[in-house]
Amino acid sequence: MTEPVLDIRNLKVDFTTRRGTAHVLDDVSFSVAPGELLAIVGESGCGKSMTALSVLGLIPSPPGKIVGGSILFQGNDLILLPPAEMRRIRGGDIAMIFQEPMTSLNPVFTCGEQIAEAVRLHQKVGPRAAFARAVDMLRAVGIPEPELRAQAYPHQLSGGMRQRVMIAMALSCEPRLLIADEPTTALDVTVQAQIFALLDELRQKTGTAIILITHDMGAVAEMADKVAVMYAGRVIERGPADAVLDNPGHPYTRGLLASIPRIDADPDADLPEIPGIVPALTDLGRGCAFAPRCRLAAEACRAVQPRHVGLSAGHSAACIQLEPREVPA
Repeated sequence: MTEPVLDIRNLKVDFTTRRGTAHVLDDVSFSVAPGELLAIVGESGCGKSMTALSVLGLIPSPPGKIVGGSILFQGNDLILLPPAEMRRIRGGDIAMIFQEPMTSLNPVFTCGEQIAEAVRLHQKVGPRAAFARAVDMLRAVGIPEPELRAQAYPHQLSGGMRQRVMIAMALSCEPRLLIADEPTTALDVTVQAQIFALLDELRQKTGTAIILITHDMGAVAEMADKVAVMYAGRVIERGPADAVLDNPGHPYTRGLLASIPRIDADPDADLPEIPGIVPALTDLGRGCAFAPRCRLAAEACRAVQPRHVGLSAGHSAACIQLEPREVPA
């Protein structure tokens, strides 16, 4: 069995707020192997981006703090590394594509110079070699006339082109792990499809492990090897993509999938929705955080924190309404 590039175990992150301690991440566990794409899905505020920032060591402190668990990258716990070593890994071995390419790119430097800076920092090469690498990466992500585009400023490129520049920058140092946080936000549908196809092609060619944070369940179904569903700071279901999407176990996952518009649905019918709102992370109580919104909730759901129940090989969900099953080895 291939050793995972990243193995997160029982990660807990707290934030100190005026209303008390917010348990932003609570007992988060998952892993991703070389060449594998793990999709993390869930409503806004469920902890997807905070998980990514934890991996990169970018939790704002204060008010945030990792209070438990481990983040193993190639066998080393990133939480225990000194800041200088973490800076070497961040942007080199672990790279990230952020949501907004216009705000993530520096408007006063050319796109080529920004990519070249990352190469100089992590690969210790001269300015000419770094800029040549930047041009090569722009070509690799499908940008036409890369020599010309390398001289362009971010405002001179379209949203899709800027996002390709961000991908080129992230991949310029050949990372072992790429985190893509909503990489198609504010892009039109055709450009979204191009970006997703590019990520899928690059990971198959390079063997880079990818964590994709997204709301696009179509992209998850098309690209993902594994899925982790998050709710209120916890992973409430995880497993192979086909298993989670075809046979969801947790009521929240079922509701999430049921709310997706379908082309064969009655155009006059209302879309199914999950009632209620996401709870405040400062007041989650003892039981299941989804219980107030769950149609299947019983008194026990509000009293006991559910543990993961095995549903099939590698597939589990945290719900006390599920009966444990015999899972093949």
